[in-house]
Amino acid sequence: MKQSKFASRLSWLRCAIVVITGPAMLSACSNDMSDLQDFVAQTRLKHQGRVDPLPDFVQYQTVAYAEHDLRDPFRPQTELSAAAPTNSATGPRPADNRRREILESYPLDALKMVGILKQRASSWALVQDPEGTIHRVQPGNYAGQNHGKILQISENQINLVELIPDGISGWIQREAQLALGEDE
Repeated sequence: MKQSKFASRLSWLRCAIVVITGPAMLSACSNDMSDLQDFVAQTRLKHQGRVDPLPDFVQYQTVAYAEHDLRDPFRPQTELSAAAPTNSATGPRPADNRRREILESYPLDALKMVGILKQRASSWALVQDPEGTIHRVQPGNYAGQNHGKILQISENQINLVELIPDGISGWIQREAQLALGEDE
């Protein structure tokens, strides 16, 4: 019985707290917002901003591509050169059936003339590759990666003629030299 008396008093106390504090809580939720409205009005007066108008954009004008008979700028140049007739068949060309020589696997600027050998009317040049191997060459041999043919060997240099692609399925001849004792 003692417990039931205590439980009833506790429930009565809870009801009293709700009855007393309920109206106080509801009075905090009043509709009076005058202080908030005053704050907003003062803030608007302090911060008068101006936004620049959007710029006028020029209307896009379409242009029709009427040059259908001209070269297509999006097609690779190699397709065009294969389709276009060229007169480079009469110009210089590397020999397709020729076996490549050892010194043709190195760029010409990586090779060094290190000496010359003579025996009666014949002369040979000594050329060193980047790996340090010495090769004996004479006129008619090839050196360098651009089909460089050795034309003449003198006391202090080797004269070559190279074949360089011109970019439109033809070839151009270019003279080159390897000088004696030239270091990289």
